[in-house]
Amino acid sequence: MIALMMNPAAPRPLASLTAASAALLVLLLLWGLVEPRLLDGVPVWAKPVKFALSFVVLFATLALVEARLSPAWRDGRVMRLTVAVMGVAMIAEMAYIIAQAALGEASHFNFSTPYNAIMYGTVMAFGAILLVLGVAVTGVVVWRDRAADLGPALRQAIAYGFVLTFVLTMITAMTLGGMDGHHVGLPGPDAATIPLFGWSAAVGDLRPSHFLALHAMQVLPLAGLWIDRRGLRADVMPLLAFAYVLLTMAVFAQALMGMPLIRL
Repeated sequence: MIALMMNPAAPRPLASLTAASAALLVLLLLWGLVEPRLLDGVPVWAKPVKFALSFVVLFATLALVEARLSPAWRDGRVMRLTVAVMGVAMIAEMAYIIAQAALGEASHFNFSTPYNAIMYGTVMAFGAILLVLGVAVTGVVVWRDRAADLGPALRQAIAYGFVLTFVLTMITAMTLGGMDGHHVGLPGPDAATIPLFGWSAAVGDLRPSHFLALHAMQVLPLAGLWIDRRGLRADVMPLLAFAYVLLTMAVFAQALMGMPLIRL
């Protein structure tokens, strides 16, 4: 990664991380086709696949934003260090998740051995903090880079969305990390789940609020881009950001009260 940063002709580090995550996603999908094992009723490679996909979305989003920065900020020390730290965190997290899947063990909420407990509390937790912190740093860079190729609403939307991704994720993830699982209540073995996402439709589930928290960095910038293209006033962005916070925290509170997002 350092070599890529030093060579202007090489692909940008974020583009390389996006491509590496996509390649890993394809390999995991293919391996999952020939690996029949299940873990808690779910294919053992489902968790690595989900995380690889999430890294594709994360790094692709950051790469699109980075491309709009001015050269001074794009190639500056802050962005280079931020991307390097996020790359190391991604590699560490994926290595552990894949290793646990290969062993047929859970990577999350697994306290079965001292090793699993330590890895979950250090590699996974600290790595997640570094990743969302890197998103927040990028949001601050966008706000400070007045020469960035961004419309007024999009600039605000990226800054708000990226910083809120960090703040809201810390709230939801820290709560999740202090629990034995993502459910608030006992769903039972045959309880209904929301199609595609797998979230509980019977009891409280903290994953929907965590999902909203993580994707503030995509939802708000898309709204800002639409506002700029429609020629609307950019000063609506703080209101949209506040509404997104209210939505996320309402879903979060609903789960804590043991109520599902949608009861089926």
